[in-house]
Amino acid sequence: MIPRELVVEEEPRLEEVAALDEQLHRYNVSATGHDDGRWLAIFVRDDTGTVVAGLHGWTWGGTGFIRTLWVRDDLRRHGLGVRLVTAAEREAVRRGCRVMHLDTHSYQAPGFYRRLGYEAIGTLPGWPDEGSTRVFFRKAL
Repeated sequence: MIPRELVVEEEPRLEEVAALDEQLHRYNVSATGHDDGRWLAIFVRDDTGTVVAGLHGWTWGGTGFIRTLWVRDDLRRHGLGVRLVTAAEREAVRRGCRVMHLDTHSYQAPGFYRRLGYEAIGTLPGWPDEGSTRVFFRKAL
């Protein structure tokens, strides 16, 4: 029997979202033979242990992906972003990756990534609104 009820949830349980990710990962492994997927996270903490900057993503199948990079406003332009991306690239190489991927919005940091050697490989104009563009980048390692 195929369940037919669809339930839209605005605040899903994190463990259920993680279960979806796990099931997709299992499918990807069976389809490609690549079973080397690992999370990648790097944090900068202040003296109280609070995260003030960080990066997270993953590595899988020879590719590193940066999903999120954030630096607290008052710490920007002090090199933390460069250090985080550089550390992620080094770790990706250590894990056998040949390329890094990421995406950002036109109002975020496309110039920052270009300065770090990332090449724009595509755009999604008008997202999240008509005045902005999502930009997809890659960099050979």
